[in-house]
Amino acid sequence: MKRILIIEDDKSISEILKDYLEMSGYEVKCVFDGDSGLECIKNEDFDLIILDLMLPQKDGFDILKEVADTKQIPILIVSAKGEETYK
Repeated sequence: MKRILIIEDDKSISEILKDYLEMSGYEVKCVFDGDSGLECIKNEDFDLIILDLMLPQKDGFDILKEVADTKQIPILIVSAKGEETYK
């Protein structure tokens, strides 16, 4: 079974994503801050990471940098940031 890690501080968004993905047959783990997300990435194997950019503790940009240096995992970024700079 494919495993997905959701790193999103908004618990309602995390739960909606988790429910939808589990109904589609994926195993999903949710964490709600950057430090917990990095800990999961270091200690577990995932097939995909869904990552919010604005997180408590470490932000999504820091996570992207660390993951890119150590693992080959696809990352889907979700963010409320609408400015062109962030896109």
